[in-house]
Amino acid sequence: MSKRGTRAGTLPQRRLLATAVGLAAASWAGSGFAAQEATAQKDIVELGSVTVKGEQEQGYKVDQASSPKYTAPLLDTPQTITVIPQELIQEQNALSLRQVLSNVSGITFGAGEGGNYGDSINIRGFSATNNLMVDGLRDSANMTRSDMFNLEMVEVVKGPSSVYAGAGATAGSINMVSKTPGLRARNSLQAGIGTDGYHRLAADINQPLDGIDGAAFRLNLMAHENDVAGREQINYERWGIAPSVAFGLGTPTRLTLSYLHQSDQNLPEYGLPAIAGKVLDGVDRDDYFGFRNIDTEEVDVDSFTVKVEHDFNDLVSLNSITRYSETDNRTVTTRSYVQTVGAGIGDGQYKYRSGTGNGRDTTTKLAINQTNLVWNFATGFIDHSLVTGVEVSRETIDKTNFSNNLDLSPVYDLDSPPGYYRGPRNKTDTSTLDAELTDQALYVFDTLALSEQWDLSLGARWERYEGNNDTHTIATGSDVKLESSDEMLSGRVGLAFKPVENGTIYVAWGNSYNPSAQALATTGTGLNAGNENLDPEKNETWELGTKWELLDQRLALNAAIFRVDKTNGRVELDDGSYELQGEQRVEGFELGASGKITDKWQAFASYTQLSSEILKAAPGEDEVQEGQALANTPPRSFSLWTSYQLPADFEVGYGAQFVDERNVAVSTADTPPQASRAKIDSYWVHGAMLGYQASKELHLQLNVNNLFDEEYYDRVRTSNGTGSNSGGVVPGDGRSAVLSANYTF
Repeated sequence: MSKRGTRAGTLPQRRLLATAVGLAAASWAGSGFAAQEATAQKDIVELGSVTVKGEQEQGYKVDQASSPKYTAPLLDTPQTITVIPQELIQEQNALSLRQVLSNVSGITFGAGEGGNYGDSINIRGFSATNNLMVDGLRDSANMTRSDMFNLEMVEVVKGPSSVYAGAGATAGSINMVSKTPGLRARNSLQAGIGTDGYHRLAADINQPLDGIDGAAFRLNLMAHENDVAGREQINYERWGIAPSVAFGLGTPTRLTLSYLHQSDQNLPEYGLPAIAGKVLDGVDRDDYFGFRNIDTEEVDVDSFTVKVEHDFNDLVSLNSITRYSETDNRTVTTRSYVQTVGAGIGDGQYKYRSGTGNGRDTTTKLAINQTNLVWNFATGFIDHSLVTGVEVSRETIDKTNFSNNLDLSPVYDLDSPPGYYRGPRNKTDTSTLDAELTDQALYVFDTLALSEQWDLSLGARWERYEGNNDTHTIATGSDVKLESSDEMLSGRVGLAFKPVENGTIYVAWGNSYNPSAQALATTGTGLNAGNENLDPEKNETWELGTKWELLDQRLALNAAIFRVDKTNGRVELDDGSYELQGEQRVEGFELGASGKITDKWQAFASYTQLSSEILKAAPGEDEVQEGQALANTPPRSFSLWTSYQLPADFEVGYGAQFVDERNVAVSTADTPPQASRAKIDSYWVHGAMLGYQASKELHLQLNVNNLFDEEYYDRVRTSNGTGSNSGGVVPGDGRSAVLSANYTF
């Protein structure tokens, strides 16, 4: 244990010696009393077993991250980590990853680009799309993570942290934690109905297995459909099943086997055409610029996970998690990036651009293992919590691009897009892509308790990242093969000071790398002839922060100031080659709170202020870009969710989210001067919840989202747009109401 007693399982060496002596004495004494014990056992009366069941108090405050790499409680971890717990997710009836992450300030979302359609997430101004993880393992498939039915909580780690998450973690990482079996029997059935065609059925069944000590089974089920509020032409349908079984719970050796299948069939949402961040005149929020009879997003995910844990003793433990997953994704998209000027196009009219109705059949396969050995020991007066680990993975993506060869000559009115395509079409395959990304990493983390008040956290990760892709163009028969290989050494150092038991002040430094091949497994893109031999981009962060637990440790508060620097960003030169000469900086501060203010009042809130700037741009762009803020990076953002337990078994909740105006894109030398001032408008969105515990088993809940039906845009294509190729913005959901019932037995 740390000298102040905040980490479980660590003992100084002198206690190890005492324990060894005690065990030896007990063994010697046991042999002497064996005969007496055998005699005494004849008179023992065996009583019936008694099972004691308890339930851990739920709440917004989470004390420990799920990964064994974080050896200290969150209070003592020198980094900004926000955990969105299950109770908050349930109170909000938040279903998608995007809805859950809206609880964390400093996060923004991108719209579909280049035919790629899936989660596009920025943290502190930098992309985190390639650093999405499930149970600490990378989850790179390009898709929309639409449902949380099998997730326990979501963890957001901020700041460059390749040492934890691997290559690409410029901004941080997002970890989704799966539900697993427990020994306490608990079953629940959920049903929901609401506006906009909302229907949902779900079940969460957890049962110990009779006759097998330490074994339990869990089954999560989900079937769902809804239209998008304010965008009624867009509909989502999905179902999922996630069984898991665990053996050895409560014993030194534990095995958990899990399987997940989820199928989605959605209408892709590319939003509305816009120029300089403003929707084009005549376009309403509920207009749909796709073709309902052509566009589709069909996703099937299958994932099998094996987790093995073994405690050698109180001081040493091993955990290993292995996953194989396969994601099949078929998308056909009609992008809302349209042409509004040109021959035959009048005022208030548009044509669809080339690429309309194109599609992709993609299969992504992932095999990954992560194994950690955790040691708790002491060297002299210093206690250590040491983690050593290895991670290996192989990801492949097989993609066939095709075109429906639509007739794009018709001209349409902006105020009445057709919604359906009625012309000729002729589906033909245009190209294929095979890509592979392999990763081998070795890492070590050590938290050193130097004294009762000082902790030193150290971490290092060596990583070898290799990617290759082969693109075959069917019309010409040409093949382009590319390869990239990088070795990276990343690190992190943090010093924490505890003036009192419930407070920590810390300073930390960390770095990360962005290799050219990092997006290969996500989209199959990013690697080209101009950058395949380029070294990775480098990023580093400094953070000074403090964390406190108040009100008898019921409420956690945190604050931090930080600076993130990208010191050698890739920039494209006029001849198509790339050089590492770009520089970008984001600095600011964050505030956060989570937990109980009183026994009946809880709150979860965060505020982020960002100042972003391009310090150095490519030649020819420097006079235009330098000094600009990064795209889609709001200077201020705020999120709040709070709930209060009323008399008579009622509960109320209220939520608010604010996102400041932000640059649509970084302007280039060939854009008009006004483009550098193109902004997405700021917005406030409010929500409310009313809950009622009708009986011990039945809980009813009413959620109203976007209370005032605010028209806002929360996803943006990072292009200012022109008359020949507009930009695009995606409206946030309109007002909706959902009534749900949860029956627990």
